Amino acid sequence: MALTNAHIIIDFGTGNLRAAVIATNGTVLGVAREDIPYIRDAQYPDALYFDPRVLWNQILELTATALKYAGAVRVLAITATSQREGIVVLDPAGMPVVGLPNIDHRGRAWEHLLQDKTRVYELTGRYPTSLFSALKLVGLREGRQEWWRQLDTFLSISDWVEYMFCGVEHYEHSQASESLLYDIERKTWSEALCERFSFPFALLPSLTSSGTVLAKIKSSLAEALSVNPEAKVIVGGADTQLAVLSTRANAGDVVIVSGTTTPIIKLSKTYDLDERQRTWTGRYIDADSYMVEANAGVTGLNYQRLKKIFYPNEGYEVIEAELATISDFQCVASLGSLVADEKQPLLKGGFIFNTPVNHELSRAGFVWATLWDIACSIFENYKTLVSVTPNRQPYIWTCGGGMESKMLRQLIADLTGREIRIRNSYRYASVMGGMMLCNQALEIQETVTDPYEQVLPGTKEVHSDFYHRWKENRELLKKIF
Repeated sequence: MALTNAHIIIDFGTGNLRAAVIATNGTVLGVAREDIPYIRDAQYPDALYFDPRVLWNQILELTATALKYAGAVRVLAITATSQREGIVVLDPAGMPVVGLPNIDHRGRAWEHLLQDKTRVYELTGRYPTSLFSALKLVGLREGRQEWWRQLDTFLSISDWVEYMFCGVEHYEHSQASESLLYDIERKTWSEALCERFSFPFALLPSLTSSGTVLAKIKSSLAEALSVNPEAKVIVGGADTQLAVLSTRANAGDVVIVSGTTTPIIKLSKTYDLDERQRTWTGRYIDADSYMVEANAGVTGLNYQRLKKIFYPNEGYEVIEAELATISDFQCVASLGSLVADEKQPLLKGGFIFNTPVNHELSRAGFVWATLWDIACSIFENYKTLVSVTPNRQPYIWTCGGGMESKMLRQLIADLTGREIRIRNSYRYASVMGGMMLCNQALEIQETVTDPYEQVLPGTKEVHSDFYHRWKENRELLKKIF
């Protein structure tokens, strides 16, 4: 039986973990997925962690399942992509101590101690908060000495997964961008930033570039998984960057990556910073490009959770059909999304509608309001982004599972006045990006067929009244809470 040449991609997201086997031509052959078991850390007001040993076993089990689904394949390469800002702490023997996800905020109580935040922004391209890895480590040092004393180095989650597959410690540049310890413009770790956090420079591992070969898979793992012992482990990168790669966007293009959160990104050849420090600038996965970003915060996750409430047993096609029947919008939502121009995030949210409840208000009305909240939040952040670095293209690329709704695509097109482009592989954007990196690293010349759909903008004035209602109700909720 002929074997299909394929790669294994481990995708460690915010909410779930998946292993995918994907052919070198971009065909997804097998996928296995599970939720990530986080543990609340009572030592801090807002802290979560995970046990890397548990997660590694989960990765191996999911990989074995995905390989079973894939059938007869010859694995050529393995790579990983993961949530940004998440890290795994290693001890001097290279054993994992603890994993700190992007949603861990154990460093929040020490944010105020960091001096000259403007200088930090100039070096790191982001205003320093507990979201980023360095402040997670500060929180570990100040509140979990039993873990801190074991720390010899730390890796991003995707780099740790690759390390577990081949034994080479490293830190990829796009992931290093999220640490607050990396000089974005100089493309190197910063001793000055380490001094600001009182970290020894020796704590930092060697930097590596996306798409380079690390080593062969460990022979014990090749045997356990029944894969090609010559399979290479390739440096991957942050999930947002790999998702952007999957769109085939070029410098100057804007890309919306809709997952648990929704980054709105401009690829740039220059180090663009915002004087008002509202945007982030980090490294893209190639050698000389930057990624300028505004982020709408939690969006796709809201849609998924509300689907379970209003449409627990129906598919997205049922939702879209019911949305198409709505002619008079009876409900407005504000569900905690972020707007870059606002000084404070919206900590409470909800649906607002007239009382007594109108007989025309339906479950589709609540979902429409949710999609409208997402679309407006994306639009507000898009306006901030293009005020920093203009979008000169008549289109915007989109990808990610949050773009499942065709209604949402149309709303974004209408609000931005730009053609929306979405490739067929949008649900597996980070996996597709990982496949492209593996092909590049192994110099595989393969024709990948991945056409895209175009959504043309309608008349912007159609939604202008409802847009203003959304803004008014958001302000009302901010005042109340």
